[in-house]
Amino acid sequence: MAPAVSQTPQPLTLARQALAFGLGNAAAFASRVTGRGTGASIKGAIMMKIDPGLFRRLLAGKRIGVVSGTNGKTTTTHLLTAALRESVHDPRDVVTNPDGANLREGVVSALSTRPKAPIAILEVDEQVVPDMIRYGHPEVLIMLNFSRDQLDRHHEINALGRKWREALLAAGDQGPVVVANTKDPLVVWAASAAHRAVWIDMGTGWAQDAALCPNCGAVLTHDADQNWDCPGCELTEMPPDYRVDGGDVVRADGERQELGLKVPGRFNRGNAVCALAAAVEMGVYEPVALHGMRTVEAPAGRFAIGTYASAGARPTKARLVLAKNPAGWAESLLVMESDPVVLAVDSAIADGTDVSWMWDVEYERLRGRRVIATGPRASDLAVRLSYAEVDHEVIPDMAEALKGPFDSTVDVLSTYSAFLRLCRMGGVELK
Repeated sequence: MAPAVSQTPQPLTLARQALAFGLGNAAAFASRVTGRGTGASIKGAIMMKIDPGLFRRLLAGKRIGVVSGTNGKTTTTHLLTAALRESVHDPRDVVTNPDGANLREGVVSALSTRPKAPIAILEVDEQVVPDMIRYGHPEVLIMLNFSRDQLDRHHEINALGRKWREALLAAGDQGPVVVANTKDPLVVWAASAAHRAVWIDMGTGWAQDAALCPNCGAVLTHDADQNWDCPGCELTEMPPDYRVDGGDVVRADGERQELGLKVPGRFNRGNAVCALAAAVEMGVYEPVALHGMRTVEAPAGRFAIGTYASAGARPTKARLVLAKNPAGWAESLLVMESDPVVLAVDSAIADGTDVSWMWDVEYERLRGRRVIATGPRASDLAVRLSYAEVDHEVIPDMAEALKGPFDSTVDVLSTYSAFLRLCRMGGVELK
C-alpha cells in the first residue's frame, strides 16, 4: 500500500510546530535530569497542547507498522524495528517509540525525533488503535492478544476488541494487513474484519480470558491440543500461516527457520514470529529480517542486567523481567532460573491499582525455591505465596531486597512502576 500523500504545512503551522518541538524537548530534558522518567509522555503532551494537529500531521506520508495487544508490545516493536532497519540503507529512516510510551502523546514524541523519516514502527496502546487505523493508514497491524490488564483504566477487553473490529470494518480495503494471534478468540474475531489477515500460532498457553465466544456468547470448546472452536457460530481458530515450534518458526508449507533470538522465553518467540510476518508483509526479505531481529538483547530494559549495592563482597547482579498482568506473569515465571527469585509488585496508576490479578497466577511453579517478595504490595503478594505453599520472605524495600548476598545473578520479576525504579537503581537504560 502506498503511503498517504502529505501536504506542505502553512508557515503559521510550521511556526506552531517549531514552538511545540522546542518546549516539548525542554520538558523532556527536565524530566530526565530530575529522574522522573524518559520524558517522552510529557514531551508529547506539551507538544499536542500547543499544536493539536500534530498527531495526524506527523503520521501523514509514512509507511507505518503498528504493534498492539495486552502483552509483548514493546519487545515485538523492537524486533520489527530491527528487521526494518536491517533492510534500509540508513537505519535513521525507521523511527520508533523504543521506551514504550504508546499513547497519542508518546507516538507524537517519537515521531518528532525524526519527522521526515519515511518509515514508522509504532507500539500503540489498545485504546489508540482505532485512531491509528483511521489517521495513520498503517500497512501492517500486529494484534498480539487481549488479556485483563489495568481494568481500573481500560474497559473490559471485549469492548476493546469490538472497537478494533469496527475500525477495521470502516477501513475496508484501505485498512492494514493484520498479523494476528490465532490462539486468541477475541483477536480472531476482531481481525476477521480486516481485508487480509496473516495468522500466527504464537505457541503460548494463557487461555483464562477466552472462555466465551466474542461473536455469539457461547462457551468455547478446546480439544486435547488446546485448539479452540465455537459450537454456536462460525468463529473458529484459523490455520496458522506461521507457527512457533521450539526455537524455530515454521511456515504453513513446512519451511522451517531457526529464530536464534537473544531475548529469552517462549512468549518472545511468539512475539518474534509476529514481527517476522509483519516485516515480510512490509517487503523485507525473511533472512534479512531474522538477522536484524537477532541483534535485539534488552528491549527497553527487559532482560537487562542491573547492578546493585550488596551486603556481600561484590555488588548484586540482577536480570530484570517485566510483567504487567496475569498472562504476562504466567509466561514470565517460566524464564525465572535463579534460586532465590525476587518478585516486586506495585500498584501505582501505571500498574493498575487493583492487584487481585495475583490470584490468577500459578505461583505454585516456584515451589521448592526461595522467593523474596518486595515492593509496595509485597504483603499482598506474600499472602498469595502462602496459599501457593511457596517458601518466601518479605522485604518491602527493593534496595534492601537486592542487597543479598547472592551466589550469582538473581532473576527479578516486577510490575511496571517497580521495574522502572529497578532500572534506575541498577543503571539500566530504557532504550
